[in-house]
Amino acid sequence: MGMVFVRAMRLIADLHIHSHFSRATSKTLDPEHTFLWARKKGISLVGTGDITHPGWLQELREKLVEAEEGLYRLKPDLEKAMAGEIPGSCTGPTRFVLSGEISCIYKKAGYTRKLHHLILMPNMDVAERFHKRLSRVGNLASDGRPILGLDSRDLLEMTLETSDEAFFIPAHIWTPWFSLFGSKSGFNSLEACFEDLSGHIHALETGLSS
Repeated sequence: MGMVFVRAMRLIADLHIHSHFSRATSKTLDPEHTFLWARKKGISLVGTGDITHPGWLQELREKLVEAEEGLYRLKPDLEKAMAGEIPGSCTGPTRFVLSGEISCIYKKAGYTRKLHHLILMPNMDVAERFHKRLSRVGNLASDGRPILGLDSRDLLEMTLETSDEAFFIPAHIWTPWFSLFGSKSGFNSLEACFEDLSGHIHALETGLSS
């Protein structure tokens, strides 16, 4: 992804979050408040979360504008509306990257597998194409983090076919129940999970279990 904004600087990023369309989340988990709290916490790059949810994707189109290549910002009028709640010491730009988590539950090699994956998309149009393709697999409107009966390897393939600029990150890889290396439902190696596509995994999220 062409992240010109972050190329030559150190930053704090939080890529794995959710929206108010996910279960057990705040009703104020919208772009405005995500921006507000990112500013307060010194986060320069924050994920949107839940890009596969149709309602959330529409809200993002209404409230974000493209900034640098691959990155978005809150619309200026919304930034201005939130400015009064941001302390003067919390300055600096905050950018959004389109992100979403998908839960895969499926059978492989005689075991039930339960894995979560974080996916980053380069722009809204690509995210729309990804949504349309995944909507043929399962119900994307039921939750911000959809549960799909899809092999992780096949989800990775669909991601790469949608865009070669998309980024696929196995999420919280050491949690027991829903992760790549989880003791309850995961795998013992990257290759056992993603097979011939393992070389396209360039990052892993260790998660709170670390």
